[in-house]
Amino acid sequence: MAGESRPGAGTSGADRSGVVPRLETFVYDDRIVRAFLLATIVWGLVSFLVGLIVAIQLALPEMNLGLSFVSFGRLRPLHTNAAIFAFAANAMFAAVYHSTQRLCKARMFSDFLSWFNFWGWQLIIVAAALTLTTGFTSGKEYAELEWPIDIAIAVVWVAFAVNFFGTLLCRRERHMYVALWFHIATIVTITVLHVFNSLAIPAGWFKSYSLYAGVQDAFMQWWYGHNAVGFLLTTPFLGIMYYYLPKAAGRPVFSYRLSILHFWALVFIYIWAGPHHLHYTALPEWASTLGMLFSIMLWMPSWGGMINGLMTLRGAWSKVAEEPILKFFVVSITFYGMSTFEGPLLSVKSVNALSHYTDWTIAHVHAGALGWVGFMTFGMLYWLIPRMFQAPLYSKKLANLHFWIATVGILLYIVPIYVAGLTQGLMWRAIDSSGDLAYPDFIETVRVLMPMYALRVIGGTLYLIGGVLCGINCWKTMAARPAKYDEPVHQAAPLTRDWVEPPKPESRLQGAAVLRVAHWLDKWSQLWWHQRWERLPLRFTMWVTIAVVVASLFQIIPTFLIRSNVPTIASVKPYTPLELYGRDVYLAEGCYNCHSQMVRPILSETKRYGEFSKAGEFVYDHPFQWGSRRIGPDLARVGGQKSPHWHVVHFQQPQQLVEGSIMPSYPWLLTSRTDSEAIPQRMRAMQMLGVPYADADVDAAVQAAKKQAEGIAAKIVEQDSSLTGLQDKKAIALIAYLDRLGTDLFATAEAAADPPPAESAE
Repeated sequence: MAGESRPGAGTSGADRSGVVPRLETFVYDDRIVRAFLLATIVWGLVSFLVGLIVAIQLALPEMNLGLSFVSFGRLRPLHTNAAIFAFAANAMFAAVYHSTQRLCKARMFSDFLSWFNFWGWQLIIVAAALTLTTGFTSGKEYAELEWPIDIAIAVVWVAFAVNFFGTLLCRRERHMYVALWFHIATIVTITVLHVFNSLAIPAGWFKSYSLYAGVQDAFMQWWYGHNAVGFLLTTPFLGIMYYYLPKAAGRPVFSYRLSILHFWALVFIYIWAGPHHLHYTALPEWASTLGMLFSIMLWMPSWGGMINGLMTLRGAWSKVAEEPILKFFVVSITFYGMSTFEGPLLSVKSVNALSHYTDWTIAHVHAGALGWVGFMTFGMLYWLIPRMFQAPLYSKKLANLHFWIATVGILLYIVPIYVAGLTQGLMWRAIDSSGDLAYPDFIETVRVLMPMYALRVIGGTLYLIGGVLCGINCWKTMAARPAKYDEPVHQAAPLTRDWVEPPKPESRLQGAAVLRVAHWLDKWSQLWWHQRWERLPLRFTMWVTIAVVVASLFQIIPTFLIRSNVPTIASVKPYTPLELYGRDVYLAEGCYNCHSQMVRPILSETKRYGEFSKAGEFVYDHPFQWGSRRIGPDLARVGGQKSPHWHVVHFQQPQQLVEGSIMPSYPWLLTSRTDSEAIPQRMRAMQMLGVPYADADVDAAVQAAKKQAEGIAAKIVEQDSSLTGLQDKKAIALIAYLDRLGTDLFATAEAAADPPPAESAE
């Protein structure tokens, strides 16, 4: 059965009809492949460079330079978006456009759609870079882009889908090879994820609010976030593995049966696993438990794929020592196995209680991104570029050097960050013999991590150097291309409508004593039904869609019903106009990249931050801001703990107040003006989302915001008479928001409960 899964294997329409149709001639469109390959290299180097800058900023916060557009909070989402949607997505497009034509024996359905896909996607990347660095963001991790860009993504993605499925329908090869299955799953699932997670109410051309709030938004975000990793950084690169690894090794895929098991189990199970990112939060217990159970089950199909990839090299291991392409593929698949073992491990609640919000998660993500995605892409580039540019690879030695430098770079990157994550988790949880926190000041953990952050910079530098070597090698290869490319003319018979399906197999079991169900199972296990699906792309796509949608609805529908079950907290009120604007400043500056707003019901956290968070506290949060990492302390209970003057000094020079702080300075907040006239429009958008702002509140919003700002500014002047004229600055709005956080829960009956403890960190 392994032989059936070779690229290009299958049966044409002429084999069983009895009539041999005329052959059709066609030429593959390799220009579009070359364009996406170039984009992959360019954006890869950009994403590596921005990632290195971000790593340097953590080790040396002064490298933020006091400039808004290169601050950590704005560059970090730029780095993640560049790595995922620029580098990885362009690599995926290059692979899909190259392999689909060969596997279908057909040119892409539409040259126009191909180039619309290319230029549209590059413009989206540029728009993302410009908006994120200038502070336009939705505040949702991995989905930060604002609504006009979200619409553009949907339009370009639909064009890509039409082009892909149009090619499937016009194919001259009846059998769909396994790589095409993974491409189908990617297109279908990313469509569903992007559309439903991006639903928002616009409040201006580059401002919108998520349709969901609090618990619902958290659930939807990690349904999207986890599966965006699964279906943009996993399934398309498994498609690359299944196509290019056999090509490079000269061996068929190890097991056709394992390919089927790997594909369907991955597609169905992955969708359920997202809630494991929200253990011990205000999300209902059943949802996070469900996510944990499916995450553990996900280990099996993932390792099935790893085994299938590595075993494909049986009989070809001698080539690995000689061919850098195979070296990249082998290490990539190994990192895939490591990451897909660690992911289920981190979903276990007891482990997650230690790892969540720490750098352990960062190490896990980068092991997959740098090892699995990065190395799979490099292997594909080294195999594909010589063939697309019709010139021999410039230097195999340079490719080998790239491999070893990048491998050492990955290890120097992730090992220190694993150590940092474990250190953070253990120090945060440490309780001394008297029952108090062993490390009460958050900054104590930050100081310990600095050597690890420095080592990460070295690892990231090596990885970037490897990327530069790859770029040089590929550029030199491209420079040797012929003046005019050879465009081979291919011939194949079109699929005929009078195709006769092969008969269903008979049971191989003998004897009258065999149960009927055993005969049925034996026939089913011969996989004739799946081979039939592989000849029917619409049916195959339908089953993929059903698997994705059903799994999603089983989680999403109960989540929408949660709203009626969230205990109402009478003291929780909507944000004031100034606080609402201040929250938008918080999002624009990317504060959620460093601070969480979720006190988990864990002893060390309640001792450090105060009362654990309740679901009812977040009903007006569009989007939620629970965060996924604590570079700085949690802010859920920060309201009322610091004076406005303290915040102003903290924005100017954090290290003056907290020795060893790695928070960058935000001097522009004291000079940038609050756009008061935009507040009513934002409140009206919130009204549409169900936030109970009265029309009179909206009409008086500008005056109310100015009055509250003047009161805060007056308190600052009382402590420092030199800090005048701040009442119309963004810093005041941000202070208003921070001073509100966590106070609603204690707005009544304050005497009956102890106030939250003061936080001594930044």
